[in-house]
Amino acid sequence: MDYQEKAKRVIQLEIEELTRLTGRIDANFGQAVEALKSALENRCKILVVGVGKSGNIGEKLAATLNSTGSTTAALNCQNALHGDLGLVDEGDAILALSYSGETSELIDLLPHLRRLHVTIIAITGRPDSTLGRNSDIVLDVNVTREACPLNLAPTSSTTNMLVMGDALAMVLLEARGFRKEDFAVLHPGGSLGRALLTKTRDIMRAGDAFVAVDPEENVRSVLEKMTKARAGAVVVTGGDGGLLGIFTQGDFTRAFQTQADVGIAVVGDLMTKNPITIAEEKLAAEALKILEDHRIDDLVVVNDMNQPVGVIDIQDLTRMHIL
Repeated sequence: MDYQEKAKRVIQLEIEELTRLTGRIDANFGQAVEALKSALENRCKILVVGVGKSGNIGEKLAATLNSTGSTTAALNCQNALHGDLGLVDEGDAILALSYSGETSELIDLLPHLRRLHVTIIAITGRPDSTLGRNSDIVLDVNVTREACPLNLAPTSSTTNMLVMGDALAMVLLEARGFRKEDFAVLHPGGSLGRALLTKTRDIMRAGDAFVAVDPEENVRSVLEKMTKARAGAVVVTGGDGGLLGIFTQGDFTRAFQTQADVGIAVVGDLMTKNPITIAEEKLAAEALKILEDHRIDDLVVVNDMNQPVGVIDIQDLTRMHIL
């Protein structure tokens, strides 16, 4: 048995069904986004309901919506029929997930939801099902076949449902003007959150760890200062404190390979002129991108007068768990 080919077949079948799903994105999708957006703007919430595999997809969708600033709760159908309907308020938007549209627990819940004046958005593979007929908006995730070789286990259908949920969450994110800074506030514990919340001034090497030298200073003296500060680079400044260049360990190594008397050379002759800089108010995430895009290890931080005030070493990002 060729396991690799069989795995590729499963993936290809799901890709084909996703391609079909793309062709069914219509005006109903836009109405669903507007309904979700309206509920949130009116200080209401989104509730996701589903049973079985659809319930699992619903929990993931609720988590994605919450992580992108859309207040959402996953509502268990059975519990809702025994008291949890108290979670539902007038004006809420309900995302009801059932591929068949005939899941008994969800169908039993529908009449009670209808009495609460909520907007019901069905995500189903059967738009003409009981769920579809009793919803305000229907999103069709129908598949021609499951990726299961027996055409039984929910595979293509759950993938379509998952991707439709992701599409809703991401388009809603854009419609609400949700920014990466907002995302960081909701994810403060991870490296992404730290990268988005931390400013360059918070991680730059300053004070005794920051070395600025005159362009006429010789390399031996500059290396002594670098060693004392445990710095991988120094900035070279003019008499007015303006930035002239940067001198790194890499610059020294390259010069040493061609000049035996490099120690007596003046640093102004060996420095990298017009180095790449970043403002001290910028986010650490921007510093990381600059370091990666330009493949450099040291980045000069400047104030609003373009005077150097610190240096970011790529190792600092690792130490701060940002890289």
